[in-house]
Formats: sequence, structure tokens, C-alpha cells
Amino acid sequence: MQTRLAEFIKDTPDGQEADQILRKCTHCGFCLATCPTYRLLGDELDSPRGRIYQIKQVLEGERPGPSIQLHLDRCLTCRACETTCPSGVQYSRLADLGRTLVEEHVARRPDQRLMQLGLRFVLPRRRLFGSLLALGRVFRPLLPSIFAKKIRPRRHAPVWPTARRQARKVLLLEGCVQPALEPTLNPHTAHLLDKLNIAVIRSPKAGCCGAIDQHLGHPDTARERMRRNIDTWWPQVEDGADAIVVNASGCGAQVKDYAHQLHSDPDYAAKAKRVTELALDPVELLEAHAEALVPAADAPRRIAFQAPCTLQHALRLPGRVERLLAKIGFELTSVADPHICCGSAGTYSVLQPELAQQLRTQKLHSLMSGEPEMIATANIGCLAHLGECASVPVRHWLELIAVKPAAKGHAQ
Repeated sequence: MQTRLAEFIKDTPDGQEADQILRKCTHCGFCLATCPTYRLLGDELDSPRGRIYQIKQVLEGERPGPSIQLHLDRCLTCRACETTCPSGVQYSRLADLGRTLVEEHVARRPDQRLMQLGLRFVLPRRRLFGSLLALGRVFRPLLPSIFAKKIRPRRHAPVWPTARRQARKVLLLEGCVQPALEPTLNPHTAHLLDKLNIAVIRSPKAGCCGAIDQHLGHPDTARERMRRNIDTWWPQVEDGADAIVVNASGCGAQVKDYAHQLHSDPDYAAKAKRVTELALDPVELLEAHAEALVPAADAPRRIAFQAPCTLQHALRLPGRVERLLAKIGFELTSVADPHICCGSAGTYSVLQPELAQQLRTQKLHSLMSGEPEMIATANIGCLAHLGECASVPVRHWLELIAVKPAAKGHAQ
């Protein structure tokens, strides 16, 4: 694709990266078939190819307007187009840049501004979100349905394992909304790893990974969150932590991008690169321990696995969780079109509820076609979104596995 970038961006790092991405795109159209919004709406402007063309126009000097804002807002950033693209176009980087430029030049309606500001203020603040969630449970009947449906029943968090010297040690990103929405998951992850002789080091000062601000067109705030997390983790990294385990694939995809986001920061580039190298999805750690794992006592054996987009298309780990679950004794039912997004996509289910609900209906139909007893997933957003309407329980796959009694305390 030929480009003629405008003077305001041509010689900047963002402009140079955008130019390289645009030149890779051949407009072949392979991405259309895997784009959730194009499949729903049939509008070229709501496809990766159409959005790339619109962003290109802005980069070449055309003033953005409400139309491009709408079409970029409708994008889930699921990145299915990236795994389909034969030319290796990094669409998500271009989409983030497009959102940032449009956010700077196109005024939003007051209700949109208020909603986005509220999400960016509340969600990254773990204690504030937890307090508001608890309050929401009390006043749930009075809340608008879009919020009331998202309030999950309270679950009591188990006690974390007692800190003790182990053969290995890893850090765990506890997340911003996850401790309140699914308080059992992080302690369960820690107990699971502890029984495999892997100590989990908590870092409570680490907060939001930065994805919320990044995908809502505020990359500078996102980078500040990245730097804070790096500062929090760095003493343990220097002390020999083997990995940074991220059990929410959406956050994992963001942490894996720290090196790119901070590559031009002289104070953080090297540290960000090291953090990116250490970041692991739990499946990457547990595959080596498959022989020591069994289904948990309370877990049904017949399950459907919903592979989050971030696990498949961003982290590029398709099929890995499914193979591990099958190896340790689960029967996985078939899922049609597993590459299509469920509609959660971070804040998308709040900001684009109609499209998100249509995608969820389609996804639940695919997941339930094999009549599973439970749906397992790897991302807190997908878990909460699907759990609003699913006819069977939805849980994180880590909560469905346990360590064989004979393997406890035995280093693998």
C-alpha cells in the first residue's frame, strides 16, 4: 500500500511505525471473514481493511470526524485479523494509534465522555472497584440493567499459601478488577503453584496493566501504569524471580507488549524488555508439570473451553490450554468458530452493549452445542461476560485443576 503521511506525523516514531504497517497491507481481504464486527454488520468500514483505510486517511492529513470514531469504537481489538493476515500486518498497533489521534481531534458526546472517564477512573483502582462492587450488590435492583447483570454473586477468597522457601519463585499480577470479581482465582493459582514447589511472590502495589487506557486512546496514562508495575516488580526481578505469571490473558497480552510500548524510554526500555521476557501465561508454566496434575474434585469432566482472543491472537498460544486439559483427564466438547470473539473485549461490553450481546449469544450457542457441563476460559473479562447469560457455570480453567497428592512438595 502506498502512503503519503502528513508532516505532523511523518518523521515521528509513531508515524514511522504506522508507515511500515500500512505498507505491508495488500488489501487482500482475508481479514474480513474473521472480523466479528464485519460478520455482524457487513459494512466494509467495520472491517480491519476498512479501518486501516480510514486511519491511513487521518495519517495523510484528512481531518477525522464522528464516522471514523464510531468505526474504531466498534472494533474489539480481538486481533483475529492478525492471525489471518498473510502479510503480517500489526493491525492492533495501527488501531491504537488511530484511536489516540481521533480522541485528540473529535469531541465526544457528554454521556460518552462521562462513561469512558468513569471506566478509566474506577476499573484500574482495585480498592475503589471492590468497594463499588460490594455497594452494587446491595443496590443491584436499583441499577441500570447493563450494570446489574455484571454484578456477580460474592465468593469468599481462600487464604493464600504460607510463604516458604521453594525451588522456584514467580511473581503474580493480581489485576485490578479480578480480585473483586473472582476473588478465589489468585489464591487458587498460588496454592496450585505452591504444591509444585513454585513460590508465588505477591506484589500488591502492582495495579492495572495499562490495557484500559491503551485501548481507549490514552497511551501516556497506560505507560505510566506500566512504569509503576515495573518499579514494583523490579526488586524481585533483580532477586531472581523466574517469571511474572499473568492468569488473565488480556492482561498478559498487555504485559507482553511492555517492551514495545517503552522501547524509546531511556529509563525503562531495558527493564520493560526483561519484564516482557519474564511474562508467562500459566499454561506455559504448567505444561511441564502435566503428569502431576488432575481434575479438581469438584470439577465436571465434560467441559467446553472458550479460548479468549488475547490467548489465541495476541499471546499466540492457540490450543495449548485445550491440549493440557485433555491430557490431564477432561473431555473437551467441540466449539464452532473458536477464533471469533465473545464480545467482552475489556470495556467493550459496557461501551458497545448491543454488539457485545450479539457476539455473546453466538459464542454461547457455539460453546453449548456440545452439551458441556461447564464452560472454562482464561480471561476474567470473558468469564464475567459469558457468565451473565450462560446456562452452565463459567470458571477459569485454573480452578478446575489440582495437584496429585503424591506430587505435593515434589519438584518437577
